[in-house]
Amino acid sequence: MAACLFAACDSPSPKQAGRTPAAQTNLIAKRYFSGFADAHDAYNAISTASDGKIYYVLSSARYDVGGQLYRYDPVTDKTEFLADLSEALGEKQQGFIPQGKSHVEFTECDGKLYFATHAGYYQMIDGAEQMPVTAPEGYKLYPGGHFLYYDMKTGDLHDLALAPDGEGIITMAMDTEHKHIYGITWPRGLFLDYDLNADKLRNLGPATRAGETQLGTPEFRVICRSMFVDPRDGNVYYSTADGDIFSYNPKNEAPQKVEGVNLRLDYFGKYDPSDAGSMGYNWRKIYWYAPENKAYGVHGNSGYLFSFDPAKKKVEIVDRITSEASRKSGMFDQFSYGYLGFRIAEDGTIYYLTGSPIYKDGKRVTGVDKINMGAAKGLENLELVTYSIPKREYADIGPIFYDDGTFPTYVNSIAIGKNHDIYTLARFMHDGKEIEDLIKIKLPE
Repeated sequence: MAACLFAACDSPSPKQAGRTPAAQTNLIAKRYFSGFADAHDAYNAISTASDGKIYYVLSSARYDVGGQLYRYDPVTDKTEFLADLSEALGEKQQGFIPQGKSHVEFTECDGKLYFATHAGYYQMIDGAEQMPVTAPEGYKLYPGGHFLYYDMKTGDLHDLALAPDGEGIITMAMDTEHKHIYGITWPRGLFLDYDLNADKLRNLGPATRAGETQLGTPEFRVICRSMFVDPRDGNVYYSTADGDIFSYNPKNEAPQKVEGVNLRLDYFGKYDPSDAGSMGYNWRKIYWYAPENKAYGVHGNSGYLFSFDPAKKKVEIVDRITSEASRKSGMFDQFSYGYLGFRIAEDGTIYYLTGSPIYKDGKRVTGVDKINMGAAKGLENLELVTYSIPKREYADIGPIFYDDGTFPTYVNSIAIGKNHDIYTLARFMHDGKEIEDLIKIKLPE
């Protein structure tokens, strides 16, 4: 879903904020204009591949332009256009509302990058963004999201399967050993299992009540945005806003609730699962960590890092990995769902792009108390936090600025380059217009 806009002019500039601790280093982000002047807010949709290049999708909120697939080469320091998603799938030629974005990371397997597509154009219905029910003149309604892959050798996009009932795909995980791709759709939250070997798609039904439909009723549930696969048995796991953890295996008929464990922890806060203003008890982002046979995830609103051991059915709080300023303030960050810029590097270091409060005249600048969907309650700085799992060490590396003193906003993605440069998709001004595009953050030597 697209996030609502928040006016940057309502808050002080980072030069006015005066909130950077002396021990930190300001990190400078380099902006790249990939060539898409209408690039809109992006979620996940960026990964580093085995060729060392960065693959990413720039989102489109237009009904006549699809999301754009790009590649960045750190050696040449240049971006390259690869494909318009709707055009490559043959849907632009047929006049469909386009595949406006991808909401998932790329998973590499056998020289191919697997991912999924989602809609970027919505209509306001009953006060909420929903899939269009009336197509613009000359267009057909959105056909549904796709599982697909990009062939790194040939440069071709290949369609695999279409989500049912015109649903977009908002969450994806892949079992690369058994060749199954799992997805959760938006807005109804249907759980999908695509068997790559058999070329067969199974719709297992709603993952969590009515998903993000029926807003304002007890059936509404914010959908989990991140899943992981336990490679030992091929089980895939997702969470719900109620705090339950579900697992699924292709041998079973449907996902099963994991009994004896949940995410309803006091440290995460207290939530009404039917409320649209947060992710509830859902984890925000989670990954399998093989050295410990556990998954590590972050709860978005509270910023608490936790581990989940599927075999022992045990969740443990590890640390709060918000910015140092947020930790001291004791308050939640301003993005109502929490941040997706969370990734575990090969050495077990977690890199987390999160918010940091802005202070003016010694007081914390706050936004609105409540928001109905995933969006920013107010403006805050962008901070890079790391946490070493092997060493159990937290570090706030510092705030991130552009070279003109402004700073990145609406950051909900991350990729780690082979030399540990950090890449993400962020808002910035280009030719007098705010867009969201690639930025690179070099860490201190």
